[in-house]
Amino acid sequence: MPVFEHATTTIFLWGLVGYLLGSIPFGMVLARVMGLGNLRAIGSGNIGATNVLRTGNKTAAVLTLLLDGGKGVLAVLLARAFGGEDTAQIAGLMAMIGHCYPVWLQFKGGKGVATFLGIVLALAWPVGVGCCAAWLVGALTSRMSSMGALVAAAASTPVMVLTGHPEAFVLGMILTLIIFWRHRANIARIRAGSEPKIGAKA
Repeated sequence: MPVFEHATTTIFLWGLVGYLLGSIPFGMVLARVMGLGNLRAIGSGNIGATNVLRTGNKTAAVLTLLLDGGKGVLAVLLARAFGGEDTAQIAGLMAMIGHCYPVWLQFKGGKGVATFLGIVLALAWPVGVGCCAAWLVGALTSRMSSMGALVAAAASTPVMVLTGHPEAFVLGMILTLIIFWRHRANIARIRAGSEPKIGAKA
């Protein structure tokens, strides 16, 4: 856990910046701009890259993935550049919360996988690389994006310890819990054998 060196007001402001960045619903914006329809009425109704892919537009899905991950990266790097490790972690956490619970969408956002990966990449790139590798292994072996997300989240805190970044352990635990909570319906479908495979259309 980082040492909190900044005043409460400064930490709050960077948390607000992180939340506002995280709450930008890039998937919905791209779907509208590219004429792909309303994501809420497609597939799972999620606003993330996996559901964008169900429209059949791979370009839109890749852009959503990069932008959703990028807002996590930006929140952490900005807060670190103008503050420190404490503000960076708070901004990262709030970016995740902003993506999952955006005020603009009545607090009904995405599941946070791309944003999570962006946050851990920006906090400590070895951790981010490890989590991305874990996602690939989980997703490719199961052909389920949700399984990749769960594997990546579960791997995050062990990777933090193994790569020498224990200061992010508490944040990693919180992010992991958020990922598992946001995927609780997916977990139920995985157990029932009814979870959609990657690339399946609505």
